[in-house]
Amino acid sequence: MSYSTAESLARVTLDDVRGAQKMLTGVARVTAMEGSRHLSQLVGAPVHFKCENLQRTGSFKLRGAYVRIAGLLPEERAAGVVAASAGNHAQGVALASALLGVHATVFMPKGAPLPKISATREYGADVRLHGMVVDETLAAAQEYAARTGAVFIHPFDHHDIIAGQGTVGLEILEQCPEVRTIVVGIGGGGLAAGIATAVKALRPDVRIVGVQAEGAAAYPPSLAAGRPVAIENPATMADGIKVGLPGDVPFGIIRELVDEVRTVSEDALSTALLLCLERAKLVVEPAGASPVAALLSEPGAFEGPVVAVLSGGNVDPVLMERVLRHGMAAQGRYLAVRLRLTDRPGALATLLGVLSHVDANVLDVGHVRTDPRLGLTEAEVELHLETKGPEHCAEVGRALREAGYTVMD
Repeated sequence: MSYSTAESLARVTLDDVRGAQKMLTGVARVTAMEGSRHLSQLVGAPVHFKCENLQRTGSFKLRGAYVRIAGLLPEERAAGVVAASAGNHAQGVALASALLGVHATVFMPKGAPLPKISATREYGADVRLHGMVVDETLAAAQEYAARTGAVFIHPFDHHDIIAGQGTVGLEILEQCPEVRTIVVGIGGGGLAAGIATAVKALRPDVRIVGVQAEGAAAYPPSLAAGRPVAIENPATMADGIKVGLPGDVPFGIIRELVDEVRTVSEDALSTALLLCLERAKLVVEPAGASPVAALLSEPGAFEGPVVAVLSGGNVDPVLMERVLRHGMAAQGRYLAVRLRLTDRPGALATLLGVLSHVDANVLDVGHVRTDPRLGLTEAEVELHLETKGPEHCAEVGRALREAGYTVMD
């Protein structure tokens, strides 16, 4: 379907979103709205989190998936549904199908995190692993739909999906009627389009700000071109918004109703995830933390009260560990140093004594004694340290140099 055709045939309205809200009663949770003292101080106005990370299946995706599948004709339900996803959409489709008594087949990449694969199966879906990237998985799901007659459930490019996601916007207005700015992550655009549809119809004065990862930002060039434009090889830790081509239907809505689309760095994403965990005690995936990253990057750019939509919390534990270390490094709280010392008994203990004196916490030590690059009496040590910030990192470096150690680049 061309962009112009999709735009003319699939306009989502406030009545559609309200109808979706009624349909979701007793199915989707009305998720909590939590204040953030730390961000409120930075922004200079109240900042609240809309906690879709606490939604059933761990993200907002259940809303749109349920509305889409519930709207199928009896013969379509009998044929079953099929979806392609690396995680959140897969779980939303799986649970929605189970609740509605519809058989679901979900294609997932072979490299999808095991917790997400397990959760999708536990919700009752038939999971099939295919391809190494989502594009290959998507093609397999569409081929399966054409071959079997199963209904393909798109993750964002459908009228019903957007209406379901728009119920987040209605809840925001009910829970925070004084809101002036809503900040929401954008991948394909379904959530942002739905929220904008609901909010702008009732409160056109509210500013809607979309956020994309710098390495997967398809909306800025698309908005400049006036049509969806694909970007090659999107790359970001935020897999929930790693989409290389905007959806036709959400693009038309976002172009008209979303006031601004910002981009954030990987450092900002990891710092935001760390803040959510430490300050708000909320487990949030990198995509869900993207609005927080935008607030941290330029706090003075947002008129309050602000609502930041934490869209999901399905983060793989292995990725969580990597992201947290990345976030600590971005804040100057994690330091990796490599240096050479004389290979003699007690040399490593002496080095650790220097670090203890400046109160640096040693996390890992790598000690190499046999390497062609090293002299006969040399050893190389790589240290991973937990520090208290940039000033403390500088203090550690000074202490090592003053003790006679050569810090390698």
